[in-house]
Amino acid sequence: MAGSVEARVALVTGASRGLGAGIAEQLAYRGWHVVAVARTVGGLEELDDRVKAAKLPGAGTLTLAPMDITNDDAMRHLCRSIHDRWGGLGLWVHAAIHAAPLAPMGSLDQKDWEKSIAINTRATGILIPMVEPLLRATGKGTALFLDDPRAGQPFFGAYGATKAAQMALARSWAAETAKLPTVRVVIDTPAPLPTATRARFFPGEDRSKLADVKDEAQRILAAL
Repeated sequence: MAGSVEARVALVTGASRGLGAGIAEQLAYRGWHVVAVARTVGGLEELDDRVKAAKLPGAGTLTLAPMDITNDDAMRHLCRSIHDRWGGLGLWVHAAIHAAPLAPMGSLDQKDWEKSIAINTRATGILIPMVEPLLRATGKGTALFLDDPRAGQPFFGAYGATKAAQMALARSWAAETAKLPTVRVVIDTPAPLPTATRARFFPGEDRSKLADVKDEAQRILAAL
């Protein structure tokens, strides 16, 4: 397949757990080949095991890519490999996030602040120019971002500010490509989910009232 363009290849950054894993799993069940990126090797392997165990007719497969999205050289090499192997991407789902612990601004931890900037904001700005040519190559590639509007809320300083900056980058990209036929940028705001990120923010919350990750992943993909 080298040199061809395959529209049913998806890149999911942040695919080892939470909604990123849920979307990657549902894409595979729908016949997509998913390049699943995350730092957690065990989470990626569990994702692959679930897809294989389901044994659904027509299901796709996964390429597991355990790497840090803040490693520019590694991500550049991955994008080049995607180009060489499949020619492009039909979908990029950017679900990677750093959920810094809640803290008052006067006690903001410098390491958490810098990590939030690196993962939530800087990596997004670096990845968009890398991924856009892959989306263009398929003729109508889609980039999906997942919003979580916490900016300005008490104790959400590091997460809220860097997530808002990530969404600002996505919205600028969406505005720039709105009239172009080759790239579509979509921003979705998922329902509250029983993920590890939310548990870190709201410990002790009644998780039975939260939406199911599988159902939310199916809703988002149906909307696309």
